Amino acid sequence: MRDALRSSAAALKAEGVPFALAGSYALWVFGGPEGDHDVDLVVPEVSVEEAVRTLGCAGFVIDRPPEDWLFKAWWDKVMVDVLHRLVGVPVDLDLVRSAEEHDVLGVRMPVLAPTVVMTTKVLSLSERYCDLATLLPGARAVRERVDWPQVRAAAAGQPYAETFLFLATRLGIID
Repeated sequence: MRDALRSSAAALKAEGVPFALAGSYALWVFGGPEGDHDVDLVVPEVSVEEAVRTLGCAGFVIDRPPEDWLFKAWWDKVMVDVLHRLVGVPVDLDLVRSAEEHDVLGVRMPVLAPTVVMTTKVLSLSERYCDLATLLPGARAVRERVDWPQVRAAAAGQPYAETFLFLATRLGIID
């Protein structure tokens, strides 16, 4: 997965495609556990086709699933999810520009802030995906870097997100 992360980020960066590291690997940059499923990147919705071309030319196999909020770029057997909407909201250039620059595996790249990542993770919880246990280690690791009142405000009225925040509070992960 590290090779897929490094290769995808380097290719997008070389071609000037705006992107940011997201998901579990973004939390990993800030001290969270390393992702074990896939790599998540975000690109502005207006840059999707440019990202598809860039990654395809870099040797990734492109897959366009029925979901209309991402495409998948395969590096050998490793999946890179390239998202252009986060919990239904189009990714824009402002979100990508808000990311912090970090050296990740030898490549300088933008990384979404932990508050943004945790917000999208808790808002993605639903009756079809409700694995609270996978979120706890990441939340624990980056808790000091997350604006929890902002996450709570975004989660208001979302029962699965509110349940995670309740559990994290009861476990002493957040105040």
